[in-house]
Amino acid sequence: MQIETQLQRAQCTLPFSHLGVKKTNKTFSITAWVPNASEISVVDLSTEKVIGKLKRQGKSDLFSAEFTKGKPPAVYAFEVKNAQDTYRIIDPYQFQEQAFHAVHFVDHLPKNVYQQLGAQLIELDVGLKNAVSATRFAVFAPNASAVSVIGDFNYWDGSCLPMQKTDFGYWVLVVPGVKAGDKYKYQIKDGQGNELPHKADPVGFYADQYPSHASVVFDHEQYQWNDSQWQQQVQGDKYAQAMSIYEVHLGSWKRPDSQSGETFLTYRELVNELIPYVKDMGYTHLELLPISEFPFDGSWGYQPVGLFAPTSRFGGPDDFKYFVDQCHQNGIGVIIDWVPAHFPEDGHGLARFDGSHVYEYEDPRKGWHPDWNSCIYDFGKDTVRQFLVANALFWLDKYHIDGLRVDAVASMLYLDYSREDGEWVPNVDGGNHNYEAISLLQWMNKEVYSHYPNAMTIAEESTSFAKVSRPVFEGGLGFGFKWNMGWMHDSLHYISKDPSYRRYHHGEMTFSMVYAFDESFVLPISHDEVVHGKGSLLRKMPGDEWQQAANLRCYAAFMYAHPGKKLNFMGNEIGQSAEWNHDSSVNWHLLEFDKHSGIQALYRDLNQIYTQYPALHELDHDYRGFEWIDHENAEQSTLVMLRQSKDAKQQLYAASNFTPVPRTNFRFGVKALGEYSVLLNTDDKQYWGSGHSLNKTVKAEAVPWNNQAYSISVSLPPLATIFILYKGK
Repeated sequence: MQIETQLQRAQCTLPFSHLGVKKTNKTFSITAWVPNASEISVVDLSTEKVIGKLKRQGKSDLFSAEFTKGKPPAVYAFEVKNAQDTYRIIDPYQFQEQAFHAVHFVDHLPKNVYQQLGAQLIELDVGLKNAVSATRFAVFAPNASAVSVIGDFNYWDGSCLPMQKTDFGYWVLVVPGVKAGDKYKYQIKDGQGNELPHKADPVGFYADQYPSHASVVFDHEQYQWNDSQWQQQVQGDKYAQAMSIYEVHLGSWKRPDSQSGETFLTYRELVNELIPYVKDMGYTHLELLPISEFPFDGSWGYQPVGLFAPTSRFGGPDDFKYFVDQCHQNGIGVIIDWVPAHFPEDGHGLARFDGSHVYEYEDPRKGWHPDWNSCIYDFGKDTVRQFLVANALFWLDKYHIDGLRVDAVASMLYLDYSREDGEWVPNVDGGNHNYEAISLLQWMNKEVYSHYPNAMTIAEESTSFAKVSRPVFEGGLGFGFKWNMGWMHDSLHYISKDPSYRRYHHGEMTFSMVYAFDESFVLPISHDEVVHGKGSLLRKMPGDEWQQAANLRCYAAFMYAHPGKKLNFMGNEIGQSAEWNHDSSVNWHLLEFDKHSGIQALYRDLNQIYTQYPALHELDHDYRGFEWIDHENAEQSTLVMLRQSKDAKQQLYAASNFTPVPRTNFRFGVKALGEYSVLLNTDDKQYWGSGHSLNKTVKAEAVPWNNQAYSISVSLPPLATIFILYKGK
């Protein structure tokens, strides 16, 4: 096929072989492909002089001329005339060396993926007074027969800017004049020459919404960060710090006034609304459901397409940077959900990117997720591994994110996850562990903690896979923390029972301490527990209106006393009645009622006490910080635990009564003689409790109890948890 036909059909694989400047010993030629041009003149940009005209080759849009005198210009432009206009373009095909620079080092370090690929704004130093501004495009499509960059700048015409294929499967081109804000995609033809749906950039930094789903050229160097104090402060040992995480879906935390006509609050509006709320409530961290660009609102972000772009539903990338910046300036850490477990097969996305399985496993027994009807990354491919690890580093680098909570880790670890016999492929040893995914997660964690030692990674791993939150050098996956799904399931199952039956399920509240220090746990009451018919946290509780609220308050305080960092989904803290609906906001109007404002006040106080008292957080992951005082009283459904600080000087006792029967003269053992004071009582009237009478201060007696030499006697209110602090002798 002649080159004119290849270019016209957008089937040219090696445009640099035909277009641009070609030198011989005594002459040089310039060849241009400019669809719809009628006349093209060549302008030497160093002198602004026309050095000649190009001649049309036959009836095609290919123009060429040979120059027998002089040297090729250092940089040149075309003066183009067509039926409608005259305009100037700088020929992209004269920048072959600069285009290939995109892939010289892409495989050396994970960070190079987002520093080299995608649409990179560059300045071409070509000897002119001013550098030439351009965008360097580079995309991996190893099995494509042709790739063109299309966009606003060429009327989305795939025949205008064919890209050059490199030996390693990357396609490259430098296009002068393309600037930040320009929309673009890739027109790709598969190995047989069939045109695929136009693809968004896998490493695109900004994405347009429906219907275009186009990528947008973006300049990451413009935003000026103001969180240096946060970044430079010594973060210390996160295991010994308080961590109370507020999990938020940005699209439904609060909706704009219906009269505004807007669907969502913007990132900048959330700065004014969400950050003051989080700060007032005393949370230490925000955890955002996935903010990587995703096409379908109903996926909540868990079906991402643009891993390198914060969703533009709420604003641009700099707006999201401002949001994170403001969180840091207000002392709030930011964790984002990161989803390497699967991706959707939307036409503009990664699925069959070049007509072949570039990103996903080819075998559907490994490459297709039956739960989510989506693709699974091929964790064994070097290019995919680099892509994913680079993306993890990208959020910490460009957006100053403090932590990554990795979704659906179990689905990555097991080849037979949600599959029946015959529907999965064993590993080389005949087992069900996905060695490729395991090594990927280990590599990701090593890279994160190597480059960003103050960051953290958190695994949502729902099985008993060993050493999820243990270092890689110990044979672990290398995560900093793991969600304690076992505690969550057991405790919610228990608290949902009628109090009269709880005596038969007492072990569900104590079993977590059998394994509590095997991993570094976060206790999660997440979005997954208050959706899809599971009901809100409040509605899981049995009994009448008062008992439901009392159960919730009792349970919340038990959670804050239990070893492990804390996570609560939005709405839990106000006792929202309805389960979460991503199409509406948290039911903030409920705060007009004392029941809900009381529950909110309790969560605020729990956060304050949890943060203020080291006994509740310093040894969250060390057995020395916890002791059961009484965990065998199933008949009365009571539990008493001791939490203490590293130096053991601060001792805080938590006693829970999971029945509506007050326990007067309730005695339990303590470590020392002296005075003890009630620090928190979930039955207080300020929390919409009954206000059951109890002494605020008690003194220990030399009465042995619960295998302790001393004890105190208190009145334990109905369906309540109380915190009692040792004040000393």
